Amino acid sequence: MTATVVLGLAWGDEGKGRVCDALASDVDYVSRYSGGNNAGHTVRVGEEEFKLHLVPSGIVREGVVCTIGNGVVVNPEVLVEEVEALEKRGLGVRDRLKVDGRAHLIMPYHIALDSHREIALGDARIGTTNRGIGPAYEDKVARYGIRVQDIFDEGILKTKLKAALREKNAIFENVYGEEHYEVADVASWLLTFRDFIGPMVADTGTLLREALENRERVLLEGGQATLLDNDHGTYPFVTSSNPTVGGAVVGSGISARHLEYVVGVTKAYTTRVGDGPMPTELFDEMGETIRSVGREYGTTTGRSRRVGWLDLPAVKWAASLNGITHVAITLLDVLSAVDEIKICVGYEVDGARVEGYPMNQTDLHHAKPVYKSLPGWGEDITWCRMRGDLPSAAQDFVGFVEAEVGAPLCMISVGPERDQAIVERIGI
Repeated sequence: MTATVVLGLAWGDEGKGRVCDALASDVDYVSRYSGGNNAGHTVRVGEEEFKLHLVPSGIVREGVVCTIGNGVVVNPEVLVEEVEALEKRGLGVRDRLKVDGRAHLIMPYHIALDSHREIALGDARIGTTNRGIGPAYEDKVARYGIRVQDIFDEGILKTKLKAALREKNAIFENVYGEEHYEVADVASWLLTFRDFIGPMVADTGTLLREALENRERVLLEGGQATLLDNDHGTYPFVTSSNPTVGGAVVGSGISARHLEYVVGVTKAYTTRVGDGPMPTELFDEMGETIRSVGREYGTTTGRSRRVGWLDLPAVKWAASLNGITHVAITLLDVLSAVDEIKICVGYEVDGARVEGYPMNQTDLHHAKPVYKSLPGWGEDITWCRMRGDLPSAAQDFVGFVEAEVGAPLCMISVGPERDQAIVERIGI
């Protein structure tokens, strides 16, 4: 059997959890492969709303096994809190959730360092969520990282902590004027999670590979999105991992030969949280209308999201980079509040038309969007369950996006409820 990847085509918050939940009805496993609790996916089931930060969205589907892959960085405190909160709401989690022993842990000093750096950067800040994600990935690459498996060997744990804190404490004391961390204290804190996490620890890569060889169905759930990718995004205003399709293979521990479907998710408009270029950003009443109707506030941070018209050159570039086979459009219903809809189809840089998505960050910062206008439909579409149910103007909008991106639509969300979607199956 083959695997399906769901990933974002912009700067995150595209509704990947919504799409994963819809597709999870047909799969056996759902795996998170990148990021940490800086990502937030929301799934609504009836009157209930589940805001997930580490646990994959598939946990809301009964019988689906969920894995947190080796490419994820895990705050053990957040993991325990999230699992307990979900179980209090009646979900069976610990019997269906597996955490890879190779995944790296977010430590208290990572969170402190993240916050200090943002403050020190001032106006040049990146817009991090201050969850310690970047510093945790830094330690992973520098080979100072603490992994999930280390909390089950106290000797190794303390040896690794000693090496990591030698450098970290020098920074806290000499750069930020703060007290240092004690190896024994940090080790004791980590060991308190051992009994809770222990039964969930597994070699999730092997688990998924064996499942695929046994013709079971696997869905890989991406956190963040393509334009936040550390290599391909709007650097330095990016995350510290690779949310793109290549990261799905590395972060989940499966072979690239198992990938068949890549679903790229985009909103019907564009949003961004944090700093960095966003050519189509709206600063007027229209932006406020879309933000209000779309409830554009971060799942993880609660921050107000930046809002703009759909940036098609960015979406097309992201689709090409990831080799998407299908596209999902979310929050189409929000545009029911708009009389005239604009879509960015290109840019002007220094007065000259630029086709495609600029590689140079200076060009992107100076890019002015070139818009195509489409009529709005001005009516409720939350009842629509087939594409033919949509008003003709809405059909024209999704058809234009589908044609420009060059991949067939597999889902259109027309409301926040689980059943408020037009789902066109992709064969997983």
